[in-house]
Amino acid sequence: CRGAHGAGDQKCPYRSPLVSRYASKEMAYNFSDKKKFTTWRKLWIYLAKAEKALGLPVTEAQVAEMESHAEDIDFAMAAEEESKLRHDVMAHVHTFAHCCPTAAPIIHLGATSCYVGDNTDLIMLRDGFDILLPKLARVIDRLSKFAEKYAGLPTLGFTHYQPAQLTTVGKRACLWLQDLAMDMRNLQRAREDLRFRGVKGTTGTQASFLQLFQGDHDKVEDLDRMVTEMAGFKKAYMVTGQTYSRKVDIDSLSPLASMGATIHKICTDIRLLANLKEIEEPFEKEQIGSSAMPYKRNPMRCERCCSLARHLIALLADPLQTASVQWLERTLDDSANRRISLPESFLTADIILSTLQNITEGLVVYPKVIERHIHHELPFMATENIIMAMVKAGGNRQDCHEKIRVLSQQAATVVKQEGGDNDLLARVQADPYFAPILGHLDNILDPKTFIGRAPQQVARFLSEEVRPLLEPYKAEIDVKIELEL
Repeated sequence: CRGAHGAGDQKCPYRSPLVSRYASKEMAYNFSDKKKFTTWRKLWIYLAKAEKALGLPVTEAQVAEMESHAEDIDFAMAAEEESKLRHDVMAHVHTFAHCCPTAAPIIHLGATSCYVGDNTDLIMLRDGFDILLPKLARVIDRLSKFAEKYAGLPTLGFTHYQPAQLTTVGKRACLWLQDLAMDMRNLQRAREDLRFRGVKGTTGTQASFLQLFQGDHDKVEDLDRMVTEMAGFKKAYMVTGQTYSRKVDIDSLSPLASMGATIHKICTDIRLLANLKEIEEPFEKEQIGSSAMPYKRNPMRCERCCSLARHLIALLADPLQTASVQWLERTLDDSANRRISLPESFLTADIILSTLQNITEGLVVYPKVIERHIHHELPFMATENIIMAMVKAGGNRQDCHEKIRVLSQQAATVVKQEGGDNDLLARVQADPYFAPILGHLDNILDPKTFIGRAPQQVARFLSEEVRPLLEPYKAEIDVKIELEL
């Protein structure tokens, strides 16, 4: 698509990098024109079948003709028809009718544009969730194995990004897992709450179908139910305007945006830990971190996730505003916005889950670096334990506190003003006051005595909350992805 001098060829128009650069083939197909318009044709076939079954003058030959042309769409003809008619649904009705002359009189019988438009959107949302949920399950599975492996490895905790009480590498991963588990339940709920718009007519009253069935309300309800079942849904919305309520889009995109916030937090944490050289994302043997600085190992996967997660979060504003400005039974100012916000939300969620799976399958931990950071901070954290040990050995709590305070301030001066190592422990060992506990200092300063119940919390959390959540996805849990970098 590039000319001899690198200029873009006008025959190669802009393509969204969400599809051209990042998204999986299955998610890209889910929102493709091919999927969209073949689904329209399937919906017209479902409608014809149900109308035939309920006694309308639709023949088996007409249905068979439609079925034989469900996939062979002449997109050039459809584009030409739309340029004349300025109506995308009628353009495809005419295109379908052209290859189905026998069925032409009954295609789209009694329906409105939203019969194919909205119902197809609901199918794409449902199928989009079915693509995302196993991917999220795989991320949770990989991260749970990481948490189990490092459940007992002490590491500095951080509050306000300042060193705090110790935790473990596995316990910190469980904080990430807990948020992902909430996202899993939210996505499952959103998927299960989806219903079909069904067969409702122009303003949702089913008036055209009631006329077709000569006032037979039962047959209209049967038609709605039959088409809903053919499309793979258990229920249809009982009431709609011309469209299904645009709050459904809010409920669908909200858990995706929430998951974006989760993944942004996880990847930010990994980036911070990479700066400390405690944990790193995978780094390929021939990967280049910087064109100018050959030594660099930039966390580019995590940075990609953070960048795209911000976009995913921002997209939630679209359905919120769209739902709020729909007038009465519907206005068309939802259409152009939804063509962008719905696919982009699922495409972006798909990308960051695939990237996060790649990250969690190859996280690298550097225990010696973690240990060095602990030893640098632990003497300060151990002061309360030293005071307790001295009291048990017969010392006075207030006297010991003052001794520790003075020595701690001296050690802090060495660290902050002189750039030296934390020598508090050496000062304690050199002070005769602490002679009664010198033989116990190694035990007092063992990092594993500072991690509380972290390993036990990890084991219980993985057993009771994480593993049961993964049960429905066992058959798909071991799938690996090839990440395009």
